Formats: sequence, C-alpha cells, structure tokens
Amino acid sequence: MTTNFIPTSDQEFHAWLEHLTNNLSTDNCVTSNDITAIQAAHADFSSHNSNVANTAALAKQATSNKIESRRRAEDLIRPLVRRIKAHTDYNTGLGVQLGIISPSHRQDLANAHPILKGIDLTDGQVSLNFTKYQSDGINIYCQREGDVDWVLLARATQSPYIDTRHLIQVGKPELRRYSAVYMLKDQEIGHYSDEVIINCTP
Repeated sequence: MTTNFIPTSDQEFHAWLEHLTNNLSTDNCVTSNDITAIQAAHADFSSHNSNVANTAALAKQATSNKIESRRRAEDLIRPLVRRIKAHTDYNTGLGVQLGIISPSHRQDLANAHPILKGIDLTDGQVSLNFTKYQSDGINIYCQREGDVDWVLLARATQSPYIDTRHLIQVGKPELRRYSAVYMLKDQEIGHYSDEVIINCTP
C-alpha cells in the first residue's frame, strides 16, 4: 500500500486539496486553526496555479504571435531579395553587405585575392573597380612605366577608386600596372590580385 496519497500532477492536487478543504471539520480530530491553515494554503495554491495557467496561455499565444509575425516578415523579405539578386547591379559584395547570402558563400579572405578591373579615363585618370566582400577595403599598389618598385597608391573603401594622377609627360601615353590586396582591421590579408595593366592615353 502506497503512503503517497497526495496526487502528483498540479491539476489533480488542486482538485484533491479543494475536496479536502471542503470536507475538513473539527469532528475529524482537527482544530479550527488547522482548518484555517488548510483553507489559506488552498487559496494560496489556487491563486498561483491560476497564474501559472494564465501565464502558460499567454506564453503560448505570444509564441504563436511571434511565429506568425516572423512568417509575415519572411513572406515580404524573400521576394524582395529575389528582386535584388536578379538586378543587373547585384554582386556578392552587395549580398554580404545586406546579409542576404549564406555564410557558406562568403569569401575566405585569408585565401582570397581581389578581382581588380581598370578603365582608362584619359589624361592619366584610371577607374579601378573591385568588390570588398566582408573586408574593410583594399590597398591599391601601382607601378608606373619606368618605376622600379611598386608604390602604395591608396586604401580604397568604396568601388570604384579613381586614380587622379596626371600623366608624367603631358600628351604622352604611359603604362601603369595596378595590384591590390584586401585589408581587415588595418592589416593586409590574403593574396595580391592579378596585375591590371592600363595604357593611359592623353
């Protein structure tokens, strides 16, 4: 015979305690103080049990509301992202910037090199296009025709970067070589890009 006569579940315990409270009397070898204490315990438990039930119901509704709110947001986001990615100006760098590509598609900067493209704008000016991905920008190096060493031209944080230097000799074309490397937290990272050779025209 079990000695644990008190029900385990709160629902059953609440019903059992209410039954006990309603049936206690001084005829059952208990005092009025005992009855008053049991009645107070019953009232206290009933109050807390109701709070738990109400809180659980509110939590369930709040969770349901949250799930529905997220679904509505995602229903707006997904077609929007599809339009962005279908646009002719979309690239992976923009995808990283907006956070709309998965981490598996992000560039591993430690093993990457920038893809540098140059366009002659005449009179020595050159437009250099690149993609930042999740880097802080790129260091651009240049070697002019006749230079022995590569020279750090600039740190570019936005594409395109415009080299605004004039031709060494006015009216005479010159060759320039450009290369770049990613920057992250003020440190160069990864590999240098392939050289871009630009014939700068007057």
